[in-house]
Amino acid sequence: QVQLVESGGGLVQAGGSLRLSCAASGSGFSINAMGWYRQTPGKQRELVATITRSGSTNYADSVKGRFTISRDNAKNTVYLQMNSLKPEDTAAYYCNAAVPGMNIWGKGTLVTVSS
Repeated sequence: QVQLVESGGGLVQAGGSLRLSCAASGSGFSINAMGWYRQTPGKQRELVATITRSGSTNYADSVKGRFTISRDNAKNTVYLQMNSLKPEDTAAYYCNAAVPGMNIWGKGTLVTVSS
């Protein structure tokens, strides 16, 4: 069974930076794409960024140029470096991993950006 555990969320002032991490644990699995999504109360979960196993990335327009997704395949870990944070980036951030036959989600980490 694969589990994802996110870390790195917290409170930061506008213009600041945070780095989120998500580590996958378990055995006997191979992770394909990994990604970060976010959700605010009353809204649908939205894509922030994804990265394939080979390193191809995709970003939401709202975070392009500010956020960078990366991964360490040896550690089964994905990162999200968030710079120039804005109050509208405030959300619960969820890690996602695609393994054969399943789509795995973490429990989320809260990011709060104060103005």
